[in-house]
Amino acid sequence: MPDEDLMGLLWVTPRARLRRLGGRGGPSPLVGRTVLVTGASSGIGEATARAAAARGAHVVLVARRADELARVSASIEAAGGRASTYVADLTDLDAIDDLVARVLAEVGTVDYLVNNAGRSIRRSLELSYDRFHDFERTMAINYFGPVRLTMGLLPAMRAQGFGHVVNIVTWGVQMKAPKFAAYIASKTALDTWSRIAGRETYADGVTFTNMRFSLVATAMVVPTDAYDNRTSMSAEQAAAKVVRALEDRPVTWDTVPGRVGAVVNVVAPRLSDALMSRFHRSVPDSAAARGASPRP
Repeated sequence: MPDEDLMGLLWVTPRARLRRLGGRGGPSPLVGRTVLVTGASSGIGEATARAAAARGAHVVLVARRADELARVSASIEAAGGRASTYVADLTDLDAIDDLVARVLAEVGTVDYLVNNAGRSIRRSLELSYDRFHDFERTMAINYFGPVRLTMGLLPAMRAQGFGHVVNIVTWGVQMKAPKFAAYIASKTALDTWSRIAGRETYADGVTFTNMRFSLVATAMVVPTDAYDNRTSMSAEQAAAKVVRALEDRPVTWDTVPGRVGAVVNVVAPRLSDALMSRFHRSVPDSAAARGASPRP
C-alpha cells in the first residue's frame, strides 16, 4: 500500500477504513448515485467522470465546451454508463445559479460534487505587479465558482441527509511554493472554506474532501516548460484517487512531501523560507510567464 494510502487511513470514516483494509468486496457506494463533475470536458474531470460512470454512477458533466462535453458523454454512454451534460461558465455567478436550478429540476439532488474546474498561473511577483487580473481570474474559477456551486447544492444534500464534496486543490497549500501566489492563494481559500463548511454540515451527513495533488499531466500545465522534466501523475491516476475519495470520504488526500512541507512551515518557518527562496532563485519564470511563446 503506498504511503499516501497508509496515511489516508487516518482521515477516512471508520466504515471506509474497514473497507480499505479488508478489500473492496460488494458494490461501490456510487451505484445509483448522482455525481456532478466540473471541468469534465478534459483532464482529471473527464477521467473522473468516466471512472465514476464505470462504478455505476449517473454522471453530470459540466464545462464550457459543448462539443467536448458531447464527446465525453457519448463515450460514457457507449460503454454502458449514464451521463447528462450542462454547458456553463463557472466564472459567471449568475450562470452557476442557473446551472444549479436546471440540474435540481432535471436531474434531482446531487449526491456527490467534484469541484475540478480550475486555472493555474505560475508567475513570480516581479512579473505580476501590473497583472492584478491574474489574482481576480484565479479567485473567480478556483474559489468563488466552486463555493457558489457548492452553496447552491448544499440545501438539497442536507435535506436528504447525505452528500459529499471533493475539491481538487494542490499540495501548494502546504508547500507555499514561490511563483504560485495567485494560484495557491485561491486554492487555499477553497481548502479552508471547505474544512469549515464540513464542520457545519457534518451532523447533516454532508462531508468534504480536499485532494492536495502534486503535479498532474493535463493541458493546464502544457504552457509551462518548467514542468517538462518533472514527475507527474496521469489524469487517469489522479481520477482513480478522486473516485476512491468519493467512496471513502476522507477529510484530505495528501502527498508525503506535502505533509512534510506543512510540518516544516510550522516548526521551522525560517528554514522553510530559506529553502523556498533558494528554489525560487534556481528555477526561472517560464516563457509563458514572461509573455513569450510557451512552445516553438
